[in-house]
Amino acid sequence: MSETTIEDYLPLVRRPARYIDSELNSVRKDPAKVRMSFALCFPDTYEMGMSHQGIHVLYQAVNAVEDLACERAFAPWKDMEEQLVARGLPLGTLESGRALSEFELVGFSLQYELSYTTILMMMDLGGVLLMASERGELDPIVIGGGPGAFNPEPVADFFDCILLGDGEEAVVEICELVAIAREEGAERGEILKRLARVAGVYVPSLFKVSYKGDGTIKEVTPLMEGYIGVTRRFLPDLNSAPFRSRPVVPFVEAVHDRLAVEIARGCTRGCRFCQAGMTYRPLREREPAKVLEYIREGLENTGYEDVSLLSLSTGDYTSIEPLLCSVMGAFAGDRVSVSLPSMRVGTLSETLATEIKKVRKTGFTMAPEAGSERLRAVINKGITEEDLLKGSRDIFTLGWRAIKLYFMTGLPTETDEDIEEIIRLAFDVRREGRRAGLHSVKVNVSAAAFVPKPFTPFQWEPQITLEESRRKLAYLRRNTRDKKLGFKWHDAEMSELEGVFSRGDRRLSSAIIRAYEKGRRFDGWSDEFSWEVWQEVFKEEGIDRSFYSSRRRTKDEILPWDHLDCGVKKEFLWNDREASLRGEAIPDCRVDRCTDCGVCDHKVLKNVIFKDYKDLPMRRASRAGAEQGDKKIRVRLEFAKKGRLKYLSHLELNRTIFRAIRRAGLPVAYSEGFHPQPKINYATPLPVGMESEQEFMDMELTALGNFTPAQIVKRLNAELPEDINFNTATFIPLQLPSLSAIMEKQRYIIYLKNSLVGLDIGSDEIERTVRDFLENRLTEVEFERAGKKKVVNLKQQVETIDIKDEFTLGLTLRSSAGVSIKPHEVMALLFQLPSEQASLISILKTRTVLKSH
Repeated sequence: MSETTIEDYLPLVRRPARYIDSELNSVRKDPAKVRMSFALCFPDTYEMGMSHQGIHVLYQAVNAVEDLACERAFAPWKDMEEQLVARGLPLGTLESGRALSEFELVGFSLQYELSYTTILMMMDLGGVLLMASERGELDPIVIGGGPGAFNPEPVADFFDCILLGDGEEAVVEICELVAIAREEGAERGEILKRLARVAGVYVPSLFKVSYKGDGTIKEVTPLMEGYIGVTRRFLPDLNSAPFRSRPVVPFVEAVHDRLAVEIARGCTRGCRFCQAGMTYRPLREREPAKVLEYIREGLENTGYEDVSLLSLSTGDYTSIEPLLCSVMGAFAGDRVSVSLPSMRVGTLSETLATEIKKVRKTGFTMAPEAGSERLRAVINKGITEEDLLKGSRDIFTLGWRAIKLYFMTGLPTETDEDIEEIIRLAFDVRREGRRAGLHSVKVNVSAAAFVPKPFTPFQWEPQITLEESRRKLAYLRRNTRDKKLGFKWHDAEMSELEGVFSRGDRRLSSAIIRAYEKGRRFDGWSDEFSWEVWQEVFKEEGIDRSFYSSRRRTKDEILPWDHLDCGVKKEFLWNDREASLRGEAIPDCRVDRCTDCGVCDHKVLKNVIFKDYKDLPMRRASRAGAEQGDKKIRVRLEFAKKGRLKYLSHLELNRTIFRAIRRAGLPVAYSEGFHPQPKINYATPLPVGMESEQEFMDMELTALGNFTPAQIVKRLNAELPEDINFNTATFIPLQLPSLSAIMEKQRYIIYLKNSLVGLDIGSDEIERTVRDFLENRLTEVEFERAGKKKVVNLKQQVETIDIKDEFTLGLTLRSSAGVSIKPHEVMALLFQLPSEQASLISILKTRTVLKSH
């Protein structure tokens, strides 16, 4: 976003902190001092994108190279898109605000088929031509990567190249290749041919696709000699790749707002519905000692209070118990909680549960996937009913009171009896909670239609029709209610659209463009999704969606992705499909025989596991946590909040300061209870968009460390962005009243000069309006805030309004119980402005006056 104009419209959008930079650990490089710049784009909101581990990995990998720059861009929400379009401004990156079209390389994360229209929106707003064939020599190279890269054909026309597989080494190689090619003056076609020689890089324009009369693919013809297909890029060993533990810490709360450390990549369980289980093979575990090192560095560099151990199946990590004991032993004193987001049934041992609940105990998720043992055998989900019931019984016995059960409908060979088994199994799980002695337990059932994916044994199978999906979800909705079970479901229409694109071909690109032109974006959000528009699109484009979703493929059919290779042999997938129909299991090659899937060469590529980890570190002294019962001291701090960080909400400011406290090693005290909270309090929330020269904050510390006030200020300022600055700290008695109880008044400077443009309000009018307001102000006035009517006593709250110069006012507001009017609201009443116009007025809070005590 352009820094010269963003102030004109940032107050008009929701969550403006999404669009400001300067987050902790973000990297800004001078474009003139690097060889090339890479715009890394995530086709969803900032909160979603910053929760994605791959964004952090690639961002740090590129920026670790001195003469390469990586900047981030996220999809603007609808209100921001409207502002950009209305002002003729391009979508730019957070770090520099440069338009996407100004970068040499623009990359998109292909996480979800329903993000395709959002990708087009970002390209269009960023000044990037949508069709790769129309881009010229000065246009950026557009690259994609992620899970969707394993069938990118529906969006192939929009991308110059696509990376299949592991990206942390490949992305640097690609950036350096583009930099060299640009320096040499290579033409665009030559650059694409060079990229095609990079392992894992697919250049769609170097393949021509032809079709038969029945709509199936006739042939995929290579157009470059020696380039007959693309094999996925492999990272043989996670431990050999540099792991950088300085992830960007968002101001806005991300969906997954925690430190994420990948402990393993790949899975060998062989679930037949799971694309990631096939395309991420082989299993590569990260060495436990390195995991501990990365957690320690990451916590010190971020101030996070939560750690997530990432893997496709975290409980299958060979040394998970000693690793978790090590993590909890080292960091529980700092009140660090640990989440294991993908625990398979049967992998939550008593040891794991005991360690996890030391800090926090929330709901637990199990994924039976299918209701009956017969159907679980079909999908190679080797979980018996007894496993499920024993697992739930153990979870309830260990203190959890809520369990979520995840199922799919429409799995191959599924019958209505299998759907009925979902209800029975969920009810039996609920009964296990009662048997564990719990009077109140909650069992939530979550269901979604199965979408067959490329590179799985079910890639030839039909998806159930939309009508069948609706019928089965309706049955579950009705019967879970009767059994007093919670129920959430994924919209059947969204699953249908996902199925169309999941196994689609290049002919779908016209539908994606048409849908975008009809206003579609954020299709992955249920409240934004419009099935009606997509139905119109398919009709107008003459596309029969059932051809892609609910049609069975034959063994000899050429599939749209057959010229791409994830490493798993097509023959293996077909044979496994046949075994599924017989209900036969395939073993886990981690603990059993090799299944000859084709991925491993057993030299460079093989399963990497760590069995004998027992080196448990000594418990560390607490850095930022306090044991209850320690002697407490109370500190009153004064700070200023200015510049772009004025757009932080109160909660965002609080989170930013709290994490700075943790990084500074200050031993903050916590409340007692089930979810202890740090003892930090503010005088008053500062409205979003307002600067302040004087804010107050109280926090309690333990006596541990014996910090002086000056040391506290110095430590905090060293950990905070320059727009938040602590000025003083004072020790005060614990028994003094809270800041909110001693608030007396607040003083402001109102800058009107650039805020009343076009309203025909001059200095004389301002003076007359202020005088009339002070003479005739009503005792009570009504105004609107967030769509609700509010009533305040103006005589009580507005102490003074005075004119500083012709377009500058002084305003003093008294604090009062109940509804307090804000300075922008006073200006709206004063000049009869709509709230949107008033929000653009620049206001500086100069003083917070506290009552003497």
